Amino acid sequence: MEIERVIEAILFSVSKPISIRKLREITGKQKGEIISAIEKLKEEYKEHSFQIMEVAGGFRLYTKPEYSEYIKKISGDKKLKLSKSAMETLAIIAYKQPVSKPEISRIKKTSPEWTIKVLLEKGLIKPMGRLNVPGRPILYGTTQRFLEVFGLSSIDELPKPE
Repeated sequence: MEIERVIEAILFSVSKPISIRKLREITGKQKGEIISAIEKLKEEYKEHSFQIMEVAGGFRLYTKPEYSEYIKKISGDKKLKLSKSAMETLAIIAYKQPVSKPEISRIKKTSPEWTIKVLLEKGLIKPMGRLNVPGRPILYGTTQRFLEVFGLSSIDELPKPE
């Protein structure tokens, strides 16, 4: 069996990005062979309505953006909706992580209590420990889901702040 077809079948069946490490475990192939197979598939899919993207430390199939209006008609608009305040809080956490509520509050000049709760519920942020100061505030950082939702392979892909 061709490794490309095996990887293709795996990518069609997963709902979350799959890492090269996991693909190695499943296929028994070396990292170079897997990367080469993925590159061949990417080239093959150039004329298709979908593409392979590297996000959140793994690979996944995504519909190309130009087909999104048709997909929305059958699946409903499942877009993640966040308020301006929640997006501001998320941006602060993404760029400053790990960061505490008092630090977020200092930057935003408002309490981040509600927005942190929303972001935790949506799985976009997570507690990453506690700051070693009086009161020991919780430190927050982004999650794998954050990377998936924003189509990032790693946090290093965030645009540089101006």
